[in-house]
Amino acid sequence: MLWPEDGFTKGQVIDYCARIADAILPHLRDRPLTLKRYPNGVGASSFYEKRCPGHRPDWVKTAPVWSGRNEGDIDYCLCNEKATLVWMAQLAALELHPSLSLAADIERPTVLAFDLDPGAPAGILDCCWVALRLREMFAGLDLECFPKTSGSKGLQVYVPLNSEITYERTKPFAHAVAQALERSEPDRVVSRMAKKLRKGKVLVDWSQNDQHKTTVAVYSLRARERPTVSTPVEWKEVERAMKRNDPDSLSFEADDVLKRVEKRGDLFAPVLELRQELPAEVRGD
Repeated sequence: MLWPEDGFTKGQVIDYCARIADAILPHLRDRPLTLKRYPNGVGASSFYEKRCPGHRPDWVKTAPVWSGRNEGDIDYCLCNEKATLVWMAQLAALELHPSLSLAADIERPTVLAFDLDPGAPAGILDCCWVALRLREMFAGLDLECFPKTSGSKGLQVYVPLNSEITYERTKPFAHAVAQALERSEPDRVVSRMAKKLRKGKVLVDWSQNDQHKTTVAVYSLRARERPTVSTPVEWKEVERAMKRNDPDSLSFEADDVLKRVEKRGDLFAPVLELRQELPAEVRGD
């Protein structure tokens, strides 16, 4: 019983992973993966696992990534097929946190990622407002971006790149975007990490754009009170939630997501395919 309050079991986690595999695997494939494991359920202790477990089956693929802290390589798990995804579910790896890079080219992110984290009493509708501002900013640069729920309290906005660029370019750019939003809306947005600054505001977390960071995967379960999922949404859903003052319309559990994917397909597919270039002055060209 991994979600005791909801009655959601490990068997249901495995079933969800097997059924969502076709949608989630393209977003995990060949990316170093950090597991967040909850062996005794979401109400008990958990731990992050970067190094792929030594007891893994022979068919679980791994990739070595240099770690300065460890002064050597860490062999990360790669989740490239359904069997590995189900094996991870059996380990109670409820949350999957992939790199923004492929293992073979770890210094090159394929996306820009912004994690919009509300500080109470701000909530997900405040994140919607900030997300729409981000969309407006990127539209001014002729760049598309795509929203997903975090599966927790906020929203995340991804800007596909899939081009020749490094974190040395993307991280300062993401920071500059967050700072620009903070300057224009200081009562609603904060770009600095200090918790004392977050009350009633939305933190635009730009720091995820780093070779050594990971971000929760689209379609990953989250260890909340209920089995919620980080879910791709359409911009019209973000707008509608704000218009109707309906935060619950942006909360999705495992069964909801399976139905959405069956009906709509993978709304996050363009993040893998769309090639976009940052402006030359940002790239440093």
